[in-house]
Amino acid sequence: QVQLVESGGAAVQAGGSLRLSCVASGDISSRPFMGWYRLAPGDYTGEGIATICGETGRTYYANSVKGRFTISQDNAKDTVYLQMDGLKLEDTAMYYCAARVDCRERVLRPHEYNYRGRGTQVTVSS
Repeated sequence: QVQLVESGGAAVQAGGSLRLSCVASGDISSRPFMGWYRLAPGDYTGEGIATICGETGRTYYANSVKGRFTISQDNAKDTVYLQMDGLKLEDTAMYYCAARVDCRERVLRPHEYNYRGRGTQVTVSS
C-alpha cells in the first residue's frame, strides 16, 4: 500500500503560481509512476494532467497544461511536486496526487492509478 498526502492548494488570481506537494509513504521500495489529475466542478471523470516515472524521471503532460505546469520529484524526500505557473480560471479544480506501480509513457487517466490522495483545492479567480 502507498499513502499519498497532498498540500499547497490555495486561492490565487489568474496569472499567478502555486506549487503543490505530494508526500508518499508506505510500500514505496520500488519507485512508482506518480502523477496528478484534477476534478473540476461538474466534472465526474477528471483530467490527467502530468505524470513522472520514478525510475527514469521522464515526464508527460496533458496539452491543457503543457508549458505552464512542471512535475518533478525529490526521491530523498519521497515527494512529488507540481509547479503551476500562468494559472487560468479553467485550472480551478480539486487536484489529486496519484501513483501506479509501473510506468507508462504517457499521461494517465484518473482511473488508471492504483493509489490516490484526498486532494487539495486550487481556485483561480480573475
